[in-house]
Amino acid sequence: MNEQWLVGVDLGGTTIKMAFIDYYGHLKEKWEIPTDKTGKAITTDIAKAIDAKLSELGYTKDKLIGIGMGAPGPVNTESGLVYKTTNLGWTNYPLKDHLELETGLAVVVDNDANIAAIGEMWKGAGDGAKDLICVTLGTGVGGGLISNGEVVHGVNGAGGEIGHITVVPEGGAPCNCGKTGCIETIASATGIVRVAKEKLATAEKTSMLHSISEITSKDVFDAADKGDSLAEEIVDYVTFHLGLALAHISNGLNPEKIVIGGGVSKAGNHLVTKVEHYFKQFAFPRVAEGATITIATLGNDAGVIGGAWLVKTKLAKK
Repeated sequence: MNEQWLVGVDLGGTTIKMAFIDYYGHLKEKWEIPTDKTGKAITTDIAKAIDAKLSELGYTKDKLIGIGMGAPGPVNTESGLVYKTTNLGWTNYPLKDHLELETGLAVVVDNDANIAAIGEMWKGAGDGAKDLICVTLGTGVGGGLISNGEVVHGVNGAGGEIGHITVVPEGGAPCNCGKTGCIETIASATGIVRVAKEKLATAEKTSMLHSISEITSKDVFDAADKGDSLAEEIVDYVTFHLGLALAHISNGLNPEKIVIGGGVSKAGNHLVTKVEHYFKQFAFPRVAEGATITIATLGNDAGVIGGAWLVKTKLAKK
């Protein structure tokens, strides 16, 4: 009965997801708290939430091995410094130091998309694959690259920025990163809506999408499923560019699994089948043979499970 737990923390713009997880990746307790949008009270809030949950369960802090946390933006994984988070106002923020001071626990920090990729590798759709691409299609496009079981961070923490691969070299839509033509401007939920509005504005044929005042990416896929030809054109355009981007990455990484998550992934087989078609068209044939494209299975738990893996592999052995 002396089992210790790993703590996974996933910092989102609206909520902070938290979990106690055993050494084998089984969720023991999970909950969430609101995110302090100023960024100033986040580490204090996390510390209080952990203490409160331990008290509720009747345990003391020695039940916990450490904390693995995912944060938005590029991260120095050695120092636990978050270089920049636009929404929280952090610049060169020493997240690891602050959280260790507040909690009294050892902390390891990585980018939130990276820990989601680790979660899917360990307990999700990655099914233990050591060479894996995880791409999340939500408000933006996030990603994590895993090579030989290790996250690819790059020289200054920006490895795995899948969303900012240029797929429209000239005349592409402006992206929040400052470039134009990024895959994020096409395959994110907001990108799909942007593409849909552009095509609807110039379409000569009618579509059921014309009758929807506030179109969502789900509306586009639903209409395509019902045989709406304009919606099918939009889905084809989106999956063409996503398949192209994933082929470019895969030609360098040669992954076993490509896992697609985020809200857009709820389109399921329709999305996978179309992306697979274009992926195989653009990937080096042997790379295409080795890769399986699949939908993520962990949902909102991917980040906290990935955080627990960080504790297990980076802290528990010390």
